[in-house]
Amino acid sequence: MPSGKITSVTEQTNQLQTAPSTGETKLANRANDYSQTVGNIRVDSPKMSMSNVDVFYGDKQAIFDVSLDIAKNEVIAMIGPSGCGKSTFLRCLNRMNDTIDICRVSGKILLEHEDIYDAKLDVVPLRARVGIVFQKPNPFPKSIYDNVAYGPRIHGLATSKVELDEIVETSLKRAGLWNEAKDRLDQPGTGLSGGQQQRLCIARTIAVSPEVILMDEPCSALDPIATARIEELIDELRSNYTIAIVTHSMQQAARVSNRTAYFHLGYLVEVGKTNDIFTNPNHKLTEDYITGRFG
Repeated sequence: MPSGKITSVTEQTNQLQTAPSTGETKLANRANDYSQTVGNIRVDSPKMSMSNVDVFYGDKQAIFDVSLDIAKNEVIAMIGPSGCGKSTFLRCLNRMNDTIDICRVSGKILLEHEDIYDAKLDVVPLRARVGIVFQKPNPFPKSIYDNVAYGPRIHGLATSKVELDEIVETSLKRAGLWNEAKDRLDQPGTGLSGGQQQRLCIARTIAVSPEVILMDEPCSALDPIATARIEELIDELRSNYTIAIVTHSMQQAARVSNRTAYFHLGYLVEVGKTNDIFTNPNHKLTEDYITGRFG
């Protein structure tokens, strides 16, 4: 797991509540000012780099001037109260918002040095490079094998049945599902438990060899045991992939991420190392959210 991780939000809260009054005054002065992000938005070797991103649904603006880098092989958690824009921002990163007719995105989003909103860019290979796992497990109404094999087939990643078998097995192993599924690969993926279905969806995502994996509250519909398995998996995957996860669970953000970004009313309020965000936030809104004063 990431070094220096925080395991108890209660401990974090206690540390914040015993902060000196001068610190409280400093934070309070920023409570109503969140148009400028606090913290270092840039990293030395970004996998993705976002600059001045605005998102509109019709006439309503949902994201305001967000700039942020995501480093290679890091896990970044995006937190904030419901409706703060974190999922909307996440879906910009592989153009999932293109599927919403009234949605408009401006600004610049680079995958390494390539503008993913370039009019000439094909979104199909983009979504293979930047995969997404949704809140509710959504296996295809196909066998376990065909769920994982679907992406490699349509992208032409396997030239033979042997190669396809190898991709399926490797993907299921990386998703921690091989031992549970290897004897029933021909059975429907929908017959798996909720936690197993989510791991199947992760296997389906990594089968096309993505560079980035987006996770939109992947554990919100799972029980604690299944959640723990997904969190272990995230820690294992970070050595090979860049991961951005949206979560309502501050404990989960503290356990799995290297950096944390806090969103509020469509603004990126603060970003920094997870340990720093949870023990020594520099914005009053971040402190208020972490200590449970709202959200």
